[in-house]
Amino acid sequence: MTSGDFDVKVFSAIAVQGVVEQLVPAFERAHGCTLDFTWATAPLLLKRLQSGEKADALILNRAVTDTLLASGGIVAGSDVVIASSATAIAVKAGTPKPDISTPESLRRTLLSARAISYTDPAAGGASGIYFAKLLERMGIAAEINAKTKFPPPSGYSGTYLPTGEVDLAVQQMPELLHVPGIEIVGPLPGDLHMVTVFVAGIPADSTQPELAKALIESLRTAEAKALFRAKGLEPG
Repeated sequence: MTSGDFDVKVFSAIAVQGVVEQLVPAFERAHGCTLDFTWATAPLLLKRLQSGEKADALILNRAVTDTLLASGGIVAGSDVVIASSATAIAVKAGTPKPDISTPESLRRTLLSARAISYTDPAAGGASGIYFAKLLERMGIAAEINAKTKFPPPSGYSGTYLPTGEVDLAVQQMPELLHVPGIEIVGPLPGDLHMVTVFVAGIPADSTQPELAKALIESLRTAEAKALFRAKGLEPG
């Protein structure tokens, strides 16, 4: 069998991209296949599946996975937790790290920032939806959103830090770590802390269920778990 004999279409949340891309070459060599990835937020991928697009394997957040399980879109019992990720804040590398140690200090830091970036809630990303609601809870949504630069759908908020377009970027830890030239300040403090769980599963209409199962197993090896930790995720 030679590489490329089988194409395996994978829909995956971008938060795990930094890990999964490192595991792809070895998997393709071992299984004689080509993995064809579509990277986006889990809700955007759900919309594509609901509109009739097909995938052979899925890596989504728990909420979207549960939606598909309830509708029969994922093979029952095929869903496996592979990792979880905290929402965090980053700054341009080499700049002072602001105080975000308490909810009140985070509030002050956000208000004093010249500009910030976080995932557009309209794109469906878990961190963006959560952070938008958090700004409302904190009573500063109008002030912060007036100086917010949203990345494009499936983009990284941290890309605006090295260019100086924003002072703070908010996104899930691995998505921030994916961007060179920035540094993590830390996760959201105290009871504002937010963790997203990522789940791999096999679509009910997968044309390559055995390869999909093998891919999921490859995401749970010791090597994969070490990579997840290195990229700011906690392995499942």
